[in-house]
Amino acid sequence: MSLLLARDLAADLHAGQTTPRAVLEQVARAIAAHEGEVQAFAALDLDRARAAADQAGLAGLPLAGLPVGVKDIIDTRDLPTAYGSPLYAGHRPRNDAPVVAMTRRAGGIIVGKTVTTEFAFLKPSRTRNPRLLTHSPGGSSAGSAAAVAAGMLPLAIGTQTAGSVIRPAAFCGVTGYKPTFRLLPTLGMKTFSWHLDTMGMFAARVRDAAFAAAALTGRDLDIGAEIAERPRIGIVRTARAGSASAEAHAALDAAARAAEAKGARVFDLDLPEELEAADAAQPIIQDFEAALAFADELAYDRAGLSPLLAAHLDAAQQIAPDTYDQARRTAKRARQKLGDVFSEVDALLTFSAPGPAPEGFATTGSAMFCRLWTLLGCPAINIAGLETADGLPVGVQLVGRFGRDRQALTVANLVESAIAR
Repeated sequence: MSLLLARDLAADLHAGQTTPRAVLEQVARAIAAHEGEVQAFAALDLDRARAAADQAGLAGLPLAGLPVGVKDIIDTRDLPTAYGSPLYAGHRPRNDAPVVAMTRRAGGIIVGKTVTTEFAFLKPSRTRNPRLLTHSPGGSSAGSAAAVAAGMLPLAIGTQTAGSVIRPAAFCGVTGYKPTFRLLPTLGMKTFSWHLDTMGMFAARVRDAAFAAAALTGRDLDIGAEIAERPRIGIVRTARAGSASAEAHAALDAAARAAEAKGARVFDLDLPEELEAADAAQPIIQDFEAALAFADELAYDRAGLSPLLAAHLDAAQQIAPDTYDQARRTAKRARQKLGDVFSEVDALLTFSAPGPAPEGFATTGSAMFCRLWTLLGCPAINIAGLETADGLPVGVQLVGRFGRDRQALTVANLVESAIAR
């Protein structure tokens, strides 16, 4: 399976060396070849996409007619949005979510909705990992990661509340970029936790994700081949390092050595107590807010919820407001302390997941190495390119300072290029 390089394709489109229709037909052929096994799409409308690709003027827009997939937790006016739940089968929103409207305005063509787990929670979806079909693609943005990994899309939009961009990107061997909190608007998505839900992007390379983010937001994020010069990178294993597999430790060590050889100043860094304590605050905030966000479904449509989600929401309703408020105070202290950490480093390098994609489909994997960075709102990028001896991807996660996404992307670009040498 050949990955589609979004930035290179857009350059060809801008130069008139190919057409949006030709790129779309390339995507259509890949979907015909792989979708039967991978099952990355919840809804697909290639005829509508062809009509959009034939519109004049696309080449003058930032995305230039590139095909894009949208996670089925995000509203689209011309495609059904079921949120991964039978409760919303056939649901047709009246409006596009803002991030979808931004994609269209930038010249992206929405090809289809990518599979999400039920309400972006933990029940595994039907999607399979293109790198090894017997292994999990992760969750909850399983379809978005798998569609890019299978070469069926150059770009896809996902969401992360704990680890749902970074983890599936790591499992499927692609770039996952979770921007700084609220860089991309979350209006028009099915809320799980309003203090944590974050839009993200999937692409083949770091530069492709950066290009897409620049196109959508109009911000100076299109880094191209730029890499950070002699960045200070702190290697963070966290108090949960014992849960990381030997493959995950080997990947982190390999990435650190490669970055150092490329000119980075690399050193081990222990997180302050205030940051380690905040890790336990993330599930409290997430679950307290989820119990409110899904109160209606739990009260009136419980039978349509999976037993896994219903039981989780039952337990979440028992979280006391004081406990939630204390968790938010803990998170605030951690964000303040994080500024001290970033006075010493330009970026942090850590695990994306405890290991490679698990075999089978009983679980979507653990978000234990992602949830802290989601809580703190930092930009985070899964860097692909490392593998186990069996050929399964093992990602490493680059974490940047809040609001310094361009810097984080250039450091990630350095690490990616170092790994690829």
